[in-house]
Amino acid sequence: MSSRVVELTITADGAEVRRAGEWLATTCGQRAVPQPLVERLVLCLHEVLANVITHGGRTALAAPITMQLEVTLDPERKASVTVTDAGIAFDPLSVPERMLPKTLADAPDSGLGLVMIRRCSDWLDYRRENGHNHLTFGGRWES
Repeated sequence: MSSRVVELTITADGAEVRRAGEWLATTCGQRAVPQPLVERLVLCLHEVLANVITHGGRTALAAPITMQLEVTLDPERKASVTVTDAGIAFDPLSVPERMLPKTLADAPDSGLGLVMIRRCSDWLDYRRENGHNHLTFGGRWES
């Protein structure tokens, strides 16, 4: 199996979220991940990081956030991103899936980020280990 992992660590602030998105886009491009998947992964990353910063609590804001990108080319082509933070434990897999609103008037004020992450990634995995959240999302592509 051909696989490479690269890592970036940031602090919990908006400028660093932008930097993380740029890092992910550039690194995926260097590893031949198709642009439509890159755009989906960056969108998911921005939402995950925004949630960590907004809802993770003091420990999330005080500790570094680490991202790992793993691109696998054999036997299947896939890219996955793992975000590790020290925030409040939150398992997004435990949240029931929501239906998309039919109209803008029906849309809630918040809570659609997880809907977007689920729709833009091919899978989500979560684990809590040593006081840290580890959320992985990713996508596959055809050769």
